[in-house]
Amino acid sequence: MKNTLITLSLTMALLFPAALSAQAPADRIIGFYLTYDDDTGKEKSQVRIYKAANGKYEGEIVWLKEPKETDGSEKLDKNNPEARLQKRKILGLVILKDFKYDASAGEWSGGTIYNPSSGKTYNSYIKLDGKKANVRGYIGKSWMGLGKTAVWTKEETRR
Repeated sequence: MKNTLITLSLTMALLFPAALSAQAPADRIIGFYLTYDDDTGKEKSQVRIYKAANGKYEGEIVWLKEPKETDGSEKLDKNNPEARLQKRKILGLVILKDFKYDASAGEWSGGTIYNPSSGKTYNSYIKLDGKKANVRGYIGKSWMGLGKTAVWTKEETRR
């Protein structure tokens, strides 16, 4: 019994760090990212990327530089092509969905990104480069070149 317990303890001690290190590369994406306006280059929003219950990665808007319309009302998803979704608030909106980590490519792929400004959803992948996330949205296949890459900056805390 004592030998079995020692063997089990040693096995756990050896496997536990391996399990943590295997998980760490995929979870590097988790955090808060500052986004920028395409036209002005100024801060626009902050997106929190997290691991969803299904094990995939998602991202929601948690801060807006301008959270209100000119009339003082909250910004809504008014450009969404689905009328029933046009009353959703932009703040709290999940814009990144279904990303999985691809270790061989060093990227999070297979997901989509929603652009509330246009109401369009695009295929997407994300690559990290230090504290920068290169978020690519595209139409069709990624190799077709029909898309755009936005560079988001990772921040330590929520705004």
